[in-house]
Amino acid sequence: MFGSQDSFETRTKQWSDFRKSLEQEPDPIQATIDHYNQAPEVNIHTDPYDRSTWPSPWELIKENCYCEFCKLLGIAYTLQLTDSFSTERFEIHIQRSDETSETFYLLFVGDRVVGYQRDTHVAKTELPSYLLLQQRYNLSP
Repeated sequence: MFGSQDSFETRTKQWSDFRKSLEQEPDPIQATIDHYNQAPEVNIHTDPYDRSTWPSPWELIKENCYCEFCKLLGIAYTLQLTDSFSTERFEIHIQRSDETSETFYLLFVGDRVVGYQRDTHVAKTELPSYLLLQQRYNLSP
């Protein structure tokens, strides 16, 4: 899906096939994290604080450039468009560590959180109390 030489149509078809495959996955959130960790990375692509700059799923596929925040958007869009997660509530939180001043882009899906640990998801209850919410965005179904 992330091949730089692949056409937009090819990447779109690959994304559709990947979403369908998630219906059979024992841990579709983890499979989606693993998938997006293979995406081509750039430092900054999108302003997380300005929702009007957020690319749509189709723009993400077309541009094929993923900063940390765009990967999170890709994960959210992918999961939202599966039957398994069609009734889940999705929120993106921007939180800052009170201890290290590090910024975290987090995706809340049900009781799971993506983005706190780069390679996996954690339960909401595992988030440390020193993370301070800076911004919250509800994603439409």
